[in-house]
Amino acid sequence: MTRVIVGEFGKGEKNPKIIGAGESPTLGMRHGYVVNIDETVSSVKQAIANAEKGSNIKIKRAVLALSGVTLKSEIGSGTSIITKADGEVTGLDINKILDECEDSLNLNNKKVIQVVPLSYKLDGQEVLGRLEGMRGNKLEAKALFVTYSMQHLEDLLAVLAEVGVEVIDVIPSGVAGSYIALSDKQKIVGGALVDIGAEKVSISVFENGILTAMHTFSIGGSDITNDIALGMKIPIETAEGLKLGSIIEEYSQKRLDEIIEARLSDIFELIENYLKKIKRSELLPAGIIFIGGGANTSSLSELSKSILRLPSEVGTTDIFGNTKTKLRDPAYFTVLGLLIALKNEENNSGGSINGFFKDIKRTLKSSLKQLMP
Repeated sequence: MTRVIVGEFGKGEKNPKIIGAGESPTLGMRHGYVVNIDETVSSVKQAIANAEKGSNIKIKRAVLALSGVTLKSEIGSGTSIITKADGEVTGLDINKILDECEDSLNLNNKKVIQVVPLSYKLDGQEVLGRLEGMRGNKLEAKALFVTYSMQHLEDLLAVLAEVGVEVIDVIPSGVAGSYIALSDKQKIVGGALVDIGAEKVSISVFENGILTAMHTFSIGGSDITNDIALGMKIPIETAEGLKLGSIIEEYSQKRLDEIIEARLSDIFELIENYLKKIKRSELLPAGIIFIGGGANTSSLSELSKSILRLPSEVGTTDIFGNTKTKLRDPAYFTVLGLLIALKNEENNSGGSINGFFKDIKRTLKSSLKQLMP
């Protein structure tokens, strides 16, 4: 589904007031990237129109949650010499070492969406806390780079331009969702946010309060639905209802559980292999928190606990207080998180995009040129 949220923050308020919401079935996309621009434009237009109707506001600018199979993280490292004669570390030195980290990676045809410094060393000693103002000779660093296919990004920007909406920020979906589903404590001790979409599953790992790893798999909730439809010889719509537990009919519960468990096991195997790769298998005290439409799948948390051997739960939110609303569904957490993320970036006066919009107009111009005959 394509989802749009309109929100506003009252003076001094931590959580936004939702004044409009719209959604529409996503067309023209596969695994999070555009395959038919006209169909995707139609989907976005419908979702925006629904949100505008509810909020009575014309939507001209928006923040975009970026997801898809090409969204992932890579870690680069670098070394540089302090530029000032007295050895004082400046902002220029920090920017220079982060550039060195980026240059250590092969990022051809990829766009850096977010940069997260992971560690610094000054003259071989690890620096904890603020680096700027310290004195030394040699600076070393490791940094996480969240990247996305340049081609896929250009197509998404072209869709928004065609709709007439200006993109003012782009935020990785896992980062946006974490503002809703993860507490500060969970991010500090170590936890993973797993977003189960229709055609993709993403994992975002947080430790020490920052993002430390991100990856996307080309498998999702629709695979579970398709398996149920094929295995039980029933329509897709009925299979979806059975998967989410919203339809109760005379079907073998044992057979249904077997089908769901088989596909979820495939998903958890991918997650487990990734956690092993980053050396975090069974080592995340806050465990796994699920969001996305697929988070509503029956027996998800229980199976996750047994396979991944970590605490597991479906994400919840307290931003609505006691209000009953469909926006409590974890399928909405990513788009809701965009509001919190944008406010936090404004408060931090700089945000986490690290220069993403320095050349976004050039990227957008290139995208529009490709659409012209």
